[in-house]
Amino acid sequence: CVIIATGANPRKLGVKGELEYSGKGVSYCALCDGPFFNDKVLVIVGGGDAAMGEANFLTKFASKVHLVHRRDEFRASKAMQDKVFANKKIEVHWNTELEEVKGDKMIGSVVLKNNKSGESDEMEVGGVFISVGHVPNTSLFEGKVELDKQGYVALKEGMMTSVSGVYAAGDVHDYKYKQAVTAAAFGCMAAIEAERRLGEKG
Repeated sequence: CVIIATGANPRKLGVKGELEYSGKGVSYCALCDGPFFNDKVLVIVGGGDAAMGEANFLTKFASKVHLVHRRDEFRASKAMQDKVFANKKIEVHWNTELEEVKGDKMIGSVVLKNNKSGESDEMEVGGVFISVGHVPNTSLFEGKVELDKQGYVALKEGMMTSVSGVYAAGDVHDYKYKQAVTAAAFGCMAAIEAERRLGEKG
């Protein structure tokens, strides 16, 4: 038996200062890190359901949340968008991209660029949250087990992949929850399935 548990990595923007300030004000998980940014002005980048949910969540702690999206409309569901538009702590910046993250030992400001006008503005912030999806670590398994359209491992019965005796657990197949507690639960489930299989073979 084999259990694939290679996880997924947050998709990076590739902008100047992003990696330098990762863990120093730049985060990829509002649920994980939001409480550390109490009374801060925050920026969140994204336009999907996850970004909408995280923006609302951050308003529990932040004094202000700037939601930055590169297009003139969100791809998130209407229900999620309505919650954002109704939240007075959230300000939406359409057609805007994060251009640079600046600071000293910790993040201090960001440069936002309007991709319509080409104008850039620097804004003092206490943190940046990037919510533009994840990339599953599955390139190793291409052509060996079935992957879905997004590149995640496709599960069949139980935690089994398309290959008998090969299981998957955690973010490598879970594109919805992406939490440590669910990944650990999936790992337990895969281990139980593998143990049962080995017991049957024995």
